[in-house]
Amino acid sequence: MDPTTLTAAQEIDFSLIALFARATLTVKLVMISLIVASFWSWAIIIQKHIRYRRARAEAESFDAAFWSGEPLDQLFDQIGPNPASPPERVFSAGMAEWRRSHRADGGLIPGAVARIDRSMDVAIAREGRDLTRGLTFLASVGSASPFIGLFGTVWGIKYAFEEIALAQSTNLAVVAPGIAEALLATGLGLLAAIPATIFYNKLSDDSDEILSGYEAFADEFNTILSRQLDAA
Repeated sequence: MDPTTLTAAQEIDFSLIALFARATLTVKLVMISLIVASFWSWAIIIQKHIRYRRARAEAESFDAAFWSGEPLDQLFDQIGPNPASPPERVFSAGMAEWRRSHRADGGLIPGAVARIDRSMDVAIAREGRDLTRGLTFLASVGSASPFIGLFGTVWGIKYAFEEIALAQSTNLAVVAPGIAEALLATGLGLLAAIPATIFYNKLSDDSDEILSGYEAFADEFNTILSRQLDAA
């Protein structure tokens, strides 16, 4: 390699900040959007991790109270009108419908079990929306970021070839900076997409597991109420 060309190439700053600063406006916007998406994804990942860990602890605490042998009416009164945790809200939805299904004379309005089941299903669906909120963004980042980064790379390489044509030279000092700037966009796209995809799958499984626990509790609760009705 020509010593002059090698010296010129060695003097080029290839740090991430320098590559960003030399990029075109379009590529800069692509990089900024990918960086913002990456930070937002990590914020969702951390928030969901904390939320799911708390949801598991709340479920264990409520299960201990529910199966402690305490009368259900007494447990319902202790929870009060503003349940603090998802399992309590599911339980309260069922108990509230159970009490509304009793007539003034103490008799039970027909179809009570079906209404209680629907009430708890609505409560579970509401909790499911809360648990999965934000996961769609992770899925979008995981699927779209590589293509956004690739767009930045294509645009950057196009600009690099234009610079080569204007300089009428293909030596390393002319070619390397433009190619490096273009490839940085793809790297940022993968940096945003890989964690988003991995944690989307992990958090989706976690949310399904938690919701399955709520549904299992609703089935058990319905079984208890059905047994009481049959006994009555």
